Amino acid sequence: MANEIPKYVTRARAAYLLGLSVEEIGRISKETGIGHRERAGNVEETFFTYAELQKICVMATSESVVTH
Repeated sequence: MANEIPKYVTRARAAYLLGLSVEEIGRISKETGIGHRERAGNVEETFFTYAELQKICVMATSESVVTH
């Protein structure tokens, strides 16, 4: 069971998987409302499902085509 695929990934992992910066993932998340925030004490982290990552990937691709 150690090789189980997680249902959610952190913002840093999402950035790594999509080849975007953590800041860019954060910006997209804030602008679109994709992802959900969890707080544990003073620490807050944004998590994404793989379906949400797919949406971000489509948006980032469309955005880069428009801006470049």
